[in-house]
Amino acid sequence: MAKKGNSGENRTRSPMSLFIIAGVCCFFYILGAWQRSGFGKGDSIANLVNRQTDCSILSNLNYETHHGNGIGMDDSKEISDFKPCSDEYIDYTPCHDQNRAMKFPRENMTYRERHCPPAEEKLHCLVPAPVGYVTPFPWPKSRDYVPFANAPYKSLTVEKAVQNWIQYEGNVFRFPGGGTQFPEGADAYISELATVVPLDSGMVRTALDTGCGVASWGAYLLKKNVIAMSFAPRDSHEAQVQFALERGVPAVIGVLGTIKLPYPSNAFDMAHCSRCLIPWGANGGMYMMEVDRVLRPGGYWILSGPPINWQKSFKSWERPEQDLEEEQRKIEEYAKLLCWEKKHESGEIAIWRKRKNYDSCRNQATQAIMCETNKDDSVWNKKMEACVTPYPGVSEPDKVAGGEWLQFSERLEAVPFRISRGSIPGVSAETYQEDIRSWKKHVNAYKRINKLIDSGRYRNIMDMNAGLGSFAAALESPRLWVMNVMPTIAEKDTLGVIYERGLIGIYHDWCEAFSTYPRTYDLIHASGVFSLYKNNRCDPVDILLEMDRILRPEGAVIFRDQEDVLFKLRKIVRGMRWNTKMVDHEDGPLVSEKILIAVKRYWVAGENNTTSSQ
Repeated sequence: MAKKGNSGENRTRSPMSLFIIAGVCCFFYILGAWQRSGFGKGDSIANLVNRQTDCSILSNLNYETHHGNGIGMDDSKEISDFKPCSDEYIDYTPCHDQNRAMKFPRENMTYRERHCPPAEEKLHCLVPAPVGYVTPFPWPKSRDYVPFANAPYKSLTVEKAVQNWIQYEGNVFRFPGGGTQFPEGADAYISELATVVPLDSGMVRTALDTGCGVASWGAYLLKKNVIAMSFAPRDSHEAQVQFALERGVPAVIGVLGTIKLPYPSNAFDMAHCSRCLIPWGANGGMYMMEVDRVLRPGGYWILSGPPINWQKSFKSWERPEQDLEEEQRKIEEYAKLLCWEKKHESGEIAIWRKRKNYDSCRNQATQAIMCETNKDDSVWNKKMEACVTPYPGVSEPDKVAGGEWLQFSERLEAVPFRISRGSIPGVSAETYQEDIRSWKKHVNAYKRINKLIDSGRYRNIMDMNAGLGSFAAALESPRLWVMNVMPTIAEKDTLGVIYERGLIGIYHDWCEAFSTYPRTYDLIHASGVFSLYKNNRCDPVDILLEMDRILRPEGAVIFRDQEDVLFKLRKIVRGMRWNTKMVDHEDGPLVSEKILIAVKRYWVAGENNTTSSQ
């Protein structure tokens, strides 16, 4: 038992907690000085860390792990520095490169899909930030303002001037909350949707926004605690997804083309298209069938803009009446085939609802071509098909396929249907609850190490190997969101469980670049990622360089892995302009799993500062 401190309280600290606090506090005293915020707010963040960190506690202890490098590596060898890429790569998106895209067919948007460079064309350099780059504003101010230097593209301010998408004001972009279909603002538009879709009850939590623009719909849905996965292609509307992420809104580069969306079946509570220009009636209804696949039984599909109410709007849309009439006829036909119930049509907005189970629409669905059922939910790089995904089975005709809907507050920790019915091998209700407890413990340890996690400094967070989503659940807060990534080589596919919990995520192969712009995440969590890919076909250096590309200057990374793996990683990232510190597992130095904390240093294009640690 420790003696009474100055406050007079009895403080009980385990030797391990004293060990972690003593060393890491001084590391993050310095981290606070590194991590400056936009528009000259560095001092306030540094002061926050300094106030919250008690460096007087056993400051003489060594806080490196107690086992050396564990694998006989010579850490004294010269570190190989990675050089900066040339300035032309400031906004480089490897799998959505414009020059490479033009080599592919335009039919069905093939050229806007993922086309990643072969190994010999991969960059082995550090993507620079633009001159003048600053940390984005904290949420919720970031929803409305983005520093011009971070994404200096004015084309949308001209193209979408009358639609209130974005305005340029001095050294910032301002986002008034408008859109092509809601020039008067997203709030009014969402209020109209809420007369049909229960957005205020907590029952609708996850949404998919197809062709999202700058993601104002998703940005304003967050006021109702609804989180949208927004996507749009990298096309002539330069940087629309980049603007979304700079605003602190979840988004990825993507398109409805020929490949299945990288999301599990029966995932989203709601899907949305606001004048997204997707030809819903084309290809035998294939795009509507893909939306049906990812939509939960009982979920809603919202379509606003062409061709809805074409009779009144065809002139303003500058399209032939007969084309619009035929387009709406096909949409209605495929909606009936999919057994969607039309709940609303007013003005240019129509809303359908997917039936709750197959039995409730067996008569209407007899003409549909059903997709072949597979034991897994593998969709990565699979061709999209014009077929209907079967509903999960139900025990009684009035039950909701895939489980009853719950309010988000309950969903976050309730046992998901996929687990309760035994769909995830090796995962039971008991192991699920243990996973929740373990990650609460891990996250509490992270918060003791890095006080900024609870400060609002980190808005866009990525979990590279999300498991059951319990890291994101332990962090859940309106001040942040987590992109839960399910590696395509993971032993268990649990992304469907993550969506059942009311969280969002995506499938991805870390041997390839992620579908996002550079500098779009504040904090990256990599638990077991490098052990998972240890014997895979890709080089860990490529994964680390991709992490550097998508991490913001002065952003942080938390690696959790085996000690031998982390020592190898630390040796590499020392040449990437990252500062690092290794600490023991929260259960003590005898645990072989360790934690490596890294912070990316601030530097911009044109600077010739060295990359190795000082």
